[in-house]
Amino acid sequence: MPKYHEPVLKGEVLQYLNAEEDGLIVDGTLGDGGHTEFILNNTGPRLQVLGIDRDSNALARARERLKPFRGRIHFAQGKFSQIKEILQKAGFGKIDGLLLDLGVSSPQIDNSERGFSFMHDGPLDMRMDPDGPTTAADLLTTLSDHELETVIKNYGEERYSKRIVRAIRKAQGQQPILTTLQLSNILMVAVGSSRASKIHPATRTFQALRIAVNQELEDLQSVFKESIGILNAAARIVVISFHSLEDRIVKTFFRGEEKGCVCPPRFPSCVCGRTSTLKVITRRPIRSTEEESVRNPRSSSAKLRVAERIYA
Repeated sequence: MPKYHEPVLKGEVLQYLNAEEDGLIVDGTLGDGGHTEFILNNTGPRLQVLGIDRDSNALARARERLKPFRGRIHFAQGKFSQIKEILQKAGFGKIDGLLLDLGVSSPQIDNSERGFSFMHDGPLDMRMDPDGPTTAADLLTTLSDHELETVIKNYGEERYSKRIVRAIRKAQGQQPILTTLQLSNILMVAVGSSRASKIHPATRTFQALRIAVNQELEDLQSVFKESIGILNAAARIVVISFHSLEDRIVKTFFRGEEKGCVCPPRFPSCVCGRTSTLKVITRRPIRSTEEESVRNPRSSSAKLRVAERIYA
């Protein structure tokens, strides 16, 4: 039996999705299917799940794992930001829940050929969709110094972005940077002596390049805009994020949609026409228990936020 990715906060996901005995849940980041397997195992036989993932390899693993649930599980390859189009093609209308787990799955990290890990040598790739047009190596050669600094600073929250870009350009003067260990070694020299932190010197830059390659933050903002129109009343959005940039986008969107009207306080009445579309269920993010953090260290950085669709 293959070793599958261990989903984080799966009990909390099931609880907050508030899944009924029937209806349709969309798992927009299906991965190996761990969250979906848990949902289907613990709900009635009429509840269905549409699983979306951009990674064809992940979908193949999920299909194998979820064979016992034929008739209740549907698969689609694509980005979750394409959710409206995917639902239409699958013949579905509105949905009763949306789950997004924004982390990178263990099989993606562990497979050196995918280029996500700075600990194992492999091509500097980082594409979640193996057929995507742009790799991390491409970004290092096509972005200007300023653009690359901005990516590393903003997406990686890396304070040494200028120093890193200088080191990358110096190394590129000798030979192209095409592998993960090439870049990791450059970053260890450029950042290692300055970082008073327990994290590896390459962590933030690899994160930044991965986000840029896959347009992760743009897709997250897009799926939120798309989701408002496809959620049934009382349907919930459950999002698990793993770093502050994602969490900030989730929190800002939820609170903005809950507030509704954006008119200045001095206006005697609303002229913007915006109404509340969501009710925030989790005022603070849900974190993993100490027991889960010990069993699955990856869960220690996870933050789960939930909002519920409301109609005026």
